[in-house]
Amino acid sequence: MSLDPALRARIESLLQSNRVVLFMKGQPNMPQCGFSAKAVGALGALGVDYAHVNVLADQEIREGIKAYGDWPTIPQLYVDGELVGGSDIIEQMTNSGELASLLGLDAPDRTPPAITITPAAAEMLKNAVADAGPGAALALAINAQFQPNFQLAQFDANAIAAESNGVRVQFDLGSARRADGITIDWVDDIRGKGLAIDNPNAPKPVQALSPMEADAKVRAGEVLLVDVRPADERAVAAVSVPFKTFDGNGRADLENLPKDTALAFLCRSGGRSQQAAEEFRARGFTRVYNVTGGINAWADEVDGTISKY
Repeated sequence: MSLDPALRARIESLLQSNRVVLFMKGQPNMPQCGFSAKAVGALGALGVDYAHVNVLADQEIREGIKAYGDWPTIPQLYVDGELVGGSDIIEQMTNSGELASLLGLDAPDRTPPAITITPAAAEMLKNAVADAGPGAALALAINAQFQPNFQLAQFDANAIAAESNGVRVQFDLGSARRADGITIDWVDDIRGKGLAIDNPNAPKPVQALSPMEADAKVRAGEVLLVDVRPADERAVAAVSVPFKTFDGNGRADLENLPKDTALAFLCRSGGRSQQAAEEFRARGFTRVYNVTGGINAWADEVDGTISKY
């Protein structure tokens, strides 16, 4: 593909303006493909600051970056204007420490996580590895949302690995940190049959908060209220206590708060606020609430002067 000079100039401007650039599908907080998610996870494990380009929002860039670096797939990572590679290379270089060295960062912590595998789970996992044949190993990936994924992989003597009850498990760099302290069990009960992982590092589920409880906590300074509705809806009905919004840089400012900040999300009836709460939980916030029933319920339970709509 011949690259249009204007498009080449756009790409080069992006690369010159940012030392580290990831061309990906979606946003870092919501990747739109598994490979982009892997790349984001690897960079997140290093704690590196990087610019990103969502190629799904720019068809010219999506095709142009493939021609620019003569690399046919997305994602693509560039450092100092040079192509590093796609998700597999990013992950390999992250786990080996090569990417940290390239970026001038301290070598990543490769301490194996402490894990517990119950005897029942160990028996099932040993059988799975034996059935896979020589050279097989268990690998456990835990993504940024703390969702676990067990896979059979090639045995890697250099991988970060932990052992419990005679079962060895390999981890990538980010997963190793998220896995510290986990318990892996085999269950066969009302929940179904399969592996169950208890991870103490995972953020607590979004908790429900009644309007009356939210009002009291906001007034006591125990929680930060966030109204996720657009300005036109807030003009129709708004609470009388202090609140934040997503207007302007509001969302980014909230995302940069300490992860133990208590956040309560509010919308018209509770649907959009639940979604926003789940997104912040996925970003690592540990004290996240959804105001049940939204502002319409707030009008019924707390402040009858608020207009319902």
